[in-house]
Amino acid sequence: MSESLKPPPGLHRHDGDEWVTCGDHRHWGRFGAAGLLLVRRAADGAPGHLVLQHRALWSHMGGTWGIPGGALAPGESAGDGALREAQEEAAVDPAAVQVVGTHVLEHPVWSYTTVVAEVRPGARVVPRAADAESLTVRWVALGELPDLTLLPPFEAALPDLLDLLPPRVRAG
Repeated sequence: MSESLKPPPGLHRHDGDEWVTCGDHRHWGRFGAAGLLLVRRAADGAPGHLVLQHRALWSHMGGTWGIPGGALAPGESAGDGALREAQEEAAVDPAAVQVVGTHVLEHPVWSYTTVVAEVRPGARVVPRAADAESLTVRWVALGELPDLTLLPPFEAALPDLLDLLPPRVRAG
């Protein structure tokens, strides 16, 4: 690995941080991995914005946009791991999040769980790059997605992930 593709020192580390071989490719996370898809609704009640992370160039599939997430720690649930990762990488307070569903991508020896959530009523979330794993983290409007280079597995799963949101109608 070239020097420019090595992670910087001082990142959050635990015993789940290692590659797992799965057939002819590999995945990050000895105990699996999880991420948080946080949604903010528009005034009409439709999903309007997503918290997305522009991944550091040194990371796997670096330079693409996806959700904050990463390897699960030993004994950690996917929900707890996704919330921890979102706090570490995007400064998202778990108390501001209301989980509405999960989506699991299963491989023979590894899995990735996307935790789908909304901003809790009355809460305010101001995401930001909170560690060196991100170039930036911000709210991204759904209409902006075609202009971004999305992490391919995230892009493929996004329609199913948004389908997990409960329907909402415009108030009043």
